[in-house]
Amino acid sequence: MSLLDGILSQVTSNVDVANLAAKVGISPEQAEAAIAALAKAHPQPGDTVDTAATETGLDSGILSQIVGHIGGEGSLGQFASLISGEGGGGILDKLGGLAGGLFGGGKA
Repeated sequence: MSLLDGILSQVTSNVDVANLAAKVGISPEQAEAAIAALAKAHPQPGDTVDTAATETGLDSGILSQIVGHIGGEGSLGQFASLISGEGGGGILDKLGGLAGGLFGGGKA
């Protein structure tokens, strides 16, 4: 089980990264990057899906499907809180931009 699977299980049931990736037609690595980008974009101004699409290069339709599979905006907000943490120090900070690095957009 991946780190993101563990966090997703705290927010919603019956969702794992590999299964989610298969449902939307992307690799598990792309799904992990997409989930991380969605969580990062959620508290930012603007549209969450559009912001994540710009960061990952994935189609906004795929990202919208991912949001739906993880339980919608409410679950995404909970997930974002868990992985970004209050005031920094969340999982995204600890990963040091790994998700962005998968697509050449951040530091790895």
